[in-house]
Amino acid sequence: MTGERDSTDRFDTQLERLQRQFENISRMWDLERFGLSESEMTSIGIDLIDHGDEFELTANLPGFDSDDIDTRLSENTLTITAERKEEAEAQEKLYLKRERAHRSVSRSVRLPEPVDEEAVTATYENGVLLLTLPKQQPSDVGGHTIAVE
Repeated sequence: MTGERDSTDRFDTQLERLQRQFENISRMWDLERFGLSESEMTSIGIDLIDHGDEFELTANLPGFDSDDIDTRLSENTLTITAERKEEAEAQEKLYLKRERAHRSVSRSVRLPEPVDEEAVTATYENGVLLLTLPKQQPSDVGGHTIAVE
């Protein structure tokens, strides 16, 4: 099982490195030429901490309301999506520069251990999403115990 976790960790590390490289390259392009703003091309910055009995994930989501944020947990993968809709009155204005229009960001994070989905909590304050993800106890993981004689 350790070898499987090591390969998963290496894959996640490579994926994060590739994502950072893509973000760095995208900053060098004139993205508006392609109809995209830089904010639409970048993902959500996160910190994931292992506290032993639970994980704590902090995600930066400035400029969104809590109603704009969707978090889902499926098969040890946490997906955070935030989308801000364009205001109807904004369409009537003549903008000289507009960088705060419709915006959507998303990020998926594979958790290294199963968590108790029913006990996950989330708070959002000052542009920061904080998720507390209690780990599942070994007896909660599933299956049944086999007595060894």
